[in-house]
Amino acid sequence: MAAFDMSLVQCGARIRRSPYFEAEQRHGPKGYTVYNHMLFPIRFDDLEAEYWHLLEHVTLWDVAVERCLEISGPDGFAFTQLLTPRDLNACAVGQAKYVLVCAPDGGILNDPVLTRMDENRFWLALASSDALLYAKGLAANAGLDVELRELDVAPLQIQGPKSKDVVRALFGDEILELRYYFFAETEVEGIPVVVTRTGWTSEVGYEVYLCDPSRGTDLWELILEAGRPHEIRPTGPCDIRRIEGGIFNWGADMTYENNPFELGFDRLVDLDVPCVARDALNRIAAEGVRRRLVGVQLEGERFPCLNFTKWPVFVDGAQVGKVTSAVYSPRLEKNIGYAWVPVELAELDTELQVESEWGPRTAMVVEMPFLDPEKAIPVS
Repeated sequence: MAAFDMSLVQCGARIRRSPYFEAEQRHGPKGYTVYNHMLFPIRFDDLEAEYWHLLEHVTLWDVAVERCLEISGPDGFAFTQLLTPRDLNACAVGQAKYVLVCAPDGGILNDPVLTRMDENRFWLALASSDALLYAKGLAANAGLDVELRELDVAPLQIQGPKSKDVVRALFGDEILELRYYFFAETEVEGIPVVVTRTGWTSEVGYEVYLCDPSRGTDLWELILEAGRPHEIRPTGPCDIRRIEGGIFNWGADMTYENNPFELGFDRLVDLDVPCVARDALNRIAAEGVRRRLVGVQLEGERFPCLNFTKWPVFVDGAQVGKVTSAVYSPRLEKNIGYAWVPVELAELDTELQVESEWGPRTAMVVEMPFLDPEKAIPVS
C-alpha cells in the first residue's frame, strides 16, 4: 500500500512523529491530525470498515500521542491528589484509574488514565491539552518536593474480541490474569513495556507502553505477527464505537469550561480530598448545575461521517445548546451523539431541533451509553 504523502503536512520538526511512524507507512495511512504536538494517524481504511473490524476481530492503534506525564518524588502522592478530586487512596500500586484533572474553579483540564507505578510515582496519559504546563505551574507554588516530566513511552492499543489471543501470544498465559484497569511491567523480545488492561473503544482491549522508543518498529512488527492468525489490522480512533459506549473526548465533548457534575461524573469526585478544586466542587455540588451533557438520537438520513463542527440546538426557535459529537451507528442503524442542554431539557424523550451540517434534524434525549451500559464487554 502507498505510504501517506508527507508533502500534505506542514514541514518542520516541531510536529513530532511517533516511534511507529515508519512501520505504519507500510500499511497506507490515509490521513493524520496533530494531537499533543505529534502526528496522529486517523485511519487506514473506510471508517465503518475499521469499526466492524474492531467489533469482529482485533485492531492495532498508534496512540503515542497520549503523552505521559510522570509525577514522582517524596511528595508525588500529595501533589497528584492536588490535581484530581478522585480519592487516590483507593488506587493501589499496580492499578489504573480514570481521573479528571480539575482547575481551582472546578473546570476539567484533562481526563487521563492514571496509573500508580509506585507509592509516590504516577503516570497520567494525557488528552491533547496543556496539562503538563498546568502541573508545572501548580508545582511551582505548591511547596512540595515533586518532579514532573513528560515520558516518551508511546502507547499502542490492541483492541477487539481477539485482543486476548494476541497478548497471550506476545506475553504468555499469565497476561490474561491482568484485571480490568490494572497493569503489568514486562518485556517481549527484550523490549521493555508496560501493559494495561485499558482502552478507548468500549471493547476488550489492552494498551502497551513502549519503554524504549528506539524499538518502535520492532514492537509494531511483533504485535502484527502475533495478531496475524487473528486478522489484526492497524486502524485509527473509532469514534463510532466510543460514542456508542459513552466515552467522551476532551476538547470536543468537554473543556475547561465544564465541571464533573455537568457530565454526570459524580463518581469521580470525592468532596473531602485535598484537591485544588475542592472548594469550587463543594459549592457546585451544593448549588446544582444549570446544564448537562446528554445522549441524543437524531432522525433522518445517516450521517456520512463524524460532525466537523459543534451544531446548534434549538427549542421553540431559541438556541439552547450544542451537539458536540454525532455519528451514524451501523449496529443501531441510528444517528447518535451528545448534546449540551439546560438541565430542564435533559429529561429522557425531550425533543430538540438541531441544525446539522447535513440539514435540520429532530433529536430526542435518550439513555447513554447507547450500548452496554454496564460496561460488561470491556471488563469481560
